Formats: sequence, structure tokens, C-alpha cells
Amino acid sequence: MDNGWIVVAVLAILILLLVAVRTRLLAMFGYELSRIEPQRSSEAELRGAVDDFRRDGQVVREDRDRIGGLFDLEELEVSDIMVHRTNMRSVNADNAPEAVVREILQSPHTRMPLWKGSLDNIVGVLHAKDLLRALNEVGNDFSKIDVMKIASKPWFVPDTTTLQEQLNAFLRRKAHFAVVVDEYGEVEGLVTLEDIIEEIVGEIADEHDVDIQGVKQEADGSVVVDGNVPIRDLNRALDWNLPDEEATTIAGLVIHEAQSIPEEKQAFTFHGKRFIVMKRDKNRIARLRIRPVA
Repeated sequence: MDNGWIVVAVLAILILLLVAVRTRLLAMFGYELSRIEPQRSSEAELRGAVDDFRRDGQVVREDRDRIGGLFDLEELEVSDIMVHRTNMRSVNADNAPEAVVREILQSPHTRMPLWKGSLDNIVGVLHAKDLLRALNEVGNDFSKIDVMKIASKPWFVPDTTTLQEQLNAFLRRKAHFAVVVDEYGEVEGLVTLEDIIEEIVGEIADEHDVDIQGVKQEADGSVVVDGNVPIRDLNRALDWNLPDEEATTIAGLVIHEAQSIPEEKQAFTFHGKRFIVMKRDKNRIARLRIRPVA
């Protein structure tokens, strides 16, 4: 892993030096080069170099993914990696204080959005550490807790914000959590600093993470996937290359390709894979079986 990073770093420096020398030499002989964007050129050269080293076996797949993740920060938007509102854990601030406190303490997440009336009305974000401190001050009497006085003001960000912009904003504000909204101000989901970092270094797991069985390898070589699994996560986990330009989740990809909402047991073949709808929940594809096309 370390050797791969060293090779890529040295190669990047050599590329920049060669470009500078070539430009000066051509200028000495009266030739002019059209203006290019150095950063774009360097990125393209580095991407090609990483691919070449990967084919030669000199850069492992994890290193390739990390370098690619750095480049992708400018191309991806928060809507590509956010936790969608249908999977977002939140708390109704109008519930009894005891119910709110218990729900937050039982959650695997350190921060929880609070809403009133509807999910589109996020009124605060409560950090579990602040809640525990407040409970200690009132002798663990849940009835004396006012969650709105403990919660911080929610931070709303547009769904079109690039990951690079959002990462810079997180670092600038020293924040870790933002609510994602569309152009009409409706809540689409949430994004965290950890989500963006995971786009670079891969999945970050700790002892409090919940093991979600979203992807399961079968003995026959097929893969059973929950419909809400992001395409990018599936590509990274299985080294696949399914397109994610038109859809974020694997269910969205199947619907896009089929141009309809498939019925259970319907099967489709595209992008070198066979997709079989195993379970449908109303208008949502809940589970799929995917196998390579022979």
C-alpha cells in the first residue's frame, strides 16, 4: 500500500516537471501552446498512471479507490452519497420527553435530527453527548429534559453542493452533520463528514456500527442486494462498474433501465449482469438478485 502511494506521488511530480520543461523548450523555438488547465491535465495523467500501475499489479485496488475518491470529490454532489430521508433516523420533538430521550439513547448515531409536524420541518439536531450532560444535571429525571433547549440549530445545504465544497464547509464550520434539501426546501436526507471521508478511504466501521445486511454473497455466485444499496458502494465492494449517472441506488438503476417499475420475478440483463426482482414493496424494489452473465 505504502509503495503504491510513493510511486504515484513521485510520478505526479515528474509529470509536472516534464510539462514545465516542455513548455519552456517550445517557447524558446517560437512555438506557443494553447492554454490548458494544469490541474485537469495532472488529474487525467494521474488517473491514467494509476490504471496502468493497477494493470501491472503495482497498485492494489484499495489504493486505486482512494486516489479515485479524491478526484471524484469535485464531480459528486451530496445527493449522491447522502442518507435518503426514507432511511434517515429522526425524532419527533413533540413526543413526551421520556420517549424522545430513550429513542436517542437507543440510536447507534451520535446526532439525531428533530422535527415537528412533518419531516420537512427539521427544528434542531441533538447530540447524544449534550443529552447525557443535561440528564446528569437534572439527576437523570427524563421529565425535566427540554430537548429543544439542548439541540443545536440545523444546518441546511443544497443537494447540488459538490463533495469538495461540502468537505470545505464542514472543516470551516467545524461541523459534522448537515440536512440536505432540494430546490424547494424540502428535506431529501442528511450528509455527514464521515460520509465524505468514506468516499475517499472506504467504509469506516467502529464498535457501535450496525451491521446492515444490504449485500449478501450466495453460494451459486449470485449476490442478493437490498434495493436501497447505493450503486457506488456496490461497485466498490465487488469491484463492479455499474453506471451511477442516472440513479443513486441499485433499485433506481433497474427502474431506469427497465423504464418501468418491475414486478416480482421479472428479470433483466444489462451492463453484463442479470437482475432478478425478488421482492417489491408497493412501488419500491426491496430486494434483487444479481448474477454475472455467462
